[in-house]
Amino acid sequence: MELIKTEIKDLYIIETKVFEDNRGWFTESYSAKKFKDNGLDIEFIQDNHSLSKEKGVLRGLHFQLSPKAQTKLVRCTRGSIYDVAVDLRKGSSTYKEWFGVKLSAENKKQFLIPKGFAHGFLTLSDNAEVQYKVDEYYVPEYDRSIRFDDPEINVDWGIESPILSEKDENAPLLKESDCNFKY
Repeated sequence: MELIKTEIKDLYIIETKVFEDNRGWFTESYSAKKFKDNGLDIEFIQDNHSLSKEKGVLRGLHFQLSPKAQTKLVRCTRGSIYDVAVDLRKGSSTYKEWFGVKLSAENKKQFLIPKGFAHGFLTLSDNAEVQYKVDEYYVPEYDRSIRFDDPEINVDWGIESPILSEKDENAPLLKESDCNFKY
């Protein structure tokens, strides 16, 4: 397992060893021991799985307020997505900065997004399946979102008219949010 640092502190791309032969391939997608060996002591307690039927679906930007914030380990197991994390930790030197990475069934990369970040993704293919682990259960009263096109953050999604849920279409701007993350 290789942890690749991004420009934003605490945000990592994870690449695992893939063993291929004439039958197909195998990879160890998660190991608590290897995470601890790399200084990451995270106890994942829930797995989530989504299917987006069409290319151009945008889900996000989502997060849960503290004390129910979630660390996420995200991977795309079918198709491809553009996965984005936004640093919402007030006091961080990268506050309001974002980082995006292509995750796909082919590249088998994973994205480790710590507490204090908003998360979203854009499907780059039809029938994109995304699976992710979290270290905190979903708690509806702590669930929040901010606009995918918030000009204060200015994520370059590479699309003008994504397919959105009603929740994401009506999400507030960050300046209107009650986001409570501190660095």
